[in-house]
Amino acid sequence: MPADSDRSLDLNADVGESFGRWRLGDDEALLPHLTSANVACGFHAGDPLTLRMVCAGAVAHGVAIGAQVGYRDLAGFGRRFVDIAADDLTADVLYQLGALSALAAAAGGRVAYLKPHGALYNAVVTHEAQARAVVDAVLAFEEGYGVPLPVLGLPGSVLLDLAAAAGVRVVREGFADRGYRPDGTLVPRSEPGALLTEPAAVAAQALRLAGSGGVDSICVHGDSPDAVLLADAVRTALSGAGFTLAAFA
Repeated sequence: MPADSDRSLDLNADVGESFGRWRLGDDEALLPHLTSANVACGFHAGDPLTLRMVCAGAVAHGVAIGAQVGYRDLAGFGRRFVDIAADDLTADVLYQLGALSALAAAAGGRVAYLKPHGALYNAVVTHEAQARAVVDAVLAFEEGYGVPLPVLGLPGSVLLDLAAAAGVRVVREGFADRGYRPDGTLVPRSEPGALLTEPAAVAAQALRLAGSGGVDSICVHGDSPDAVLLADAVRTALSGAGFTLAAFA
């Protein structure tokens, strides 16, 4: 697929989702393939030692650290919608940002952007109150720390619209390994066609998304069984098509 030689794209994945003795994904093997890492913040997954080690690995590989904030839902891995009051959600997001910021700083890095996780990601596509609560947390973080955080999300979502209106930089994301509905939303994981698992199919979808010009970052889910193979296939395909892979933050 043709592409401008100076076209830059980000490649991100979810990491840091192990918890104690429960292991999920191969963060150490996945990080070298990425330009940005969506690091869990302890609410849906991730214990403090795991998160500190992941942040250190990201710094070592020159990978941008993003806070993947979610509902307070360890049992459900953050994939269950929570009808939470806006003020509570803003405080929860700030709490997660603060925790990961401390761990990233201890590793010699910093939190460079925010991405919602799981059910929260899906909710803020259309749920205005929760989307605004997330944006309020980003603005409060910037006011307190003096650090503006770009927001990574689904193109056309209420979250990105509200963030842009508030002066927050927005980054449009496409999923190489997820199925899409005709309206551009993701096929729910409970339905057939929600996940793409073959490296060739995942790479082909990444190329379609990149070639559309409608996304700035491509995501591969770190909890997929073959996440490392998928990320390698996507990176190889994008580089071969003339895209430069670089972190957006």
